[in-house]
Amino acid sequence: MTQPAPPVSLELTILMPCLNEAETLAVCIEKANEFLARTGISGEVLISDNGSTDGSQDIAARLGARVSHALQRGYGAALINGIENARGRYIIMGDADDSYDFVNLDAFVERLRRGADLVMGNRFKGGIAPGAMPPLHRYLGNPVLSGIGQLFFRPNIGDFHCGLRGFNRDRIRDLALQTTGMEFASEMVVKSSLARYRIEEVPTTLKKDGRSRPPHLRSWHDGWRHLRFLLLFAPRWLFVYPGLVAILLGASGVGILAFGGVQIGAVGFDVTTMVYASALCVIGYQALLFFWLTKLYATQEGLLPASTGYRTIVANWSTERGLLIGLALFVLGIFIGIVQVVRWGSLDFGPLDTAEVVRIAIPSALGIMLGFQTIMMSFFSGVLATPRRETRPDALIEN
Repeated sequence: MTQPAPPVSLELTILMPCLNEAETLAVCIEKANEFLARTGISGEVLISDNGSTDGSQDIAARLGARVSHALQRGYGAALINGIENARGRYIIMGDADDSYDFVNLDAFVERLRRGADLVMGNRFKGGIAPGAMPPLHRYLGNPVLSGIGQLFFRPNIGDFHCGLRGFNRDRIRDLALQTTGMEFASEMVVKSSLARYRIEEVPTTLKKDGRSRPPHLRSWHDGWRHLRFLLLFAPRWLFVYPGLVAILLGASGVGILAFGGVQIGAVGFDVTTMVYASALCVIGYQALLFFWLTKLYATQEGLLPASTGYRTIVANWSTERGLLIGLALFVLGIFIGIVQVVRWGSLDFGPLDTAEVVRIAIPSALGIMLGFQTIMMSFFSGVLATPRRETRPDALIEN
């Protein structure tokens, strides 16, 4: 359950998640304090500590920063805790490893004051110092993930995973961000894009961090987690587009080959191809059903927004209509099968041409399978769409 926001008493909170950053925390706080003093902005430096055991908390307190303890481990958990406890109207977050420039945050504040909901730093435009970003991240990881994020969600930014970013505290709290790990960085951008927030970008620099230990980031593991998150929040790309392509190819193949084999040059396509085409059709149809169920669940749970078009479809859809469509497909498949049996009977149930038998059996089986899947999906979607009252978690605890 989201905690109530503390009253806004300052304009800016400079938020740093911290897990054993004693080597670099002091210089980061000093730079943030220097920025506040130079600009005269009413602000605070907030350290969201994630269970440090190296005395980071004492360093922060000695330099006048406020410390808030995040009870749950994880990069996202630390930032969620910091956002919940920030006193500033605006928040600028950045890692406490001395890789980001906390002295020059003017552009972030300026964009926030002009109404931006989220202001992202762009390290590729601002400059990346030698050794500051591993080549794998600089030339593969960040460009690929940023490109995928831009393709899926259109935030119009070039550095999807920059850790230095500013945002309107209340607007970001309204998104109810949930992820506690490294995916948090992607979740903030994705949900802001889906909510049609005003997202802007400013150049920022990145220098080699000042720690002697390796960073918490694990390249392949965390890269996959980011990619997985992007796919899960883009069900059209994960389910709809591949599903439509599979159905188009599969159904076209079955439809064409149902009237006979096709010869293209020296290559012939017949009932064997028809079997694989029907399998492709089933796979594509399943992908579309998964999209519908995923979208239905995610919108009800507040994980994804519901567009006007989607709401119209849901309003006009019912379990009964889905059952009728599924039953029609199922009966069509059975009917084709009965016709085949009747035809066989007219030949006194004697031997039949194998290719011709399979050519008719495949559409019959396809109708039966798609109809049954539609019926099951309709029942399941009916369960998900059943109105229910909200129950507080503590109401489920027996006294």
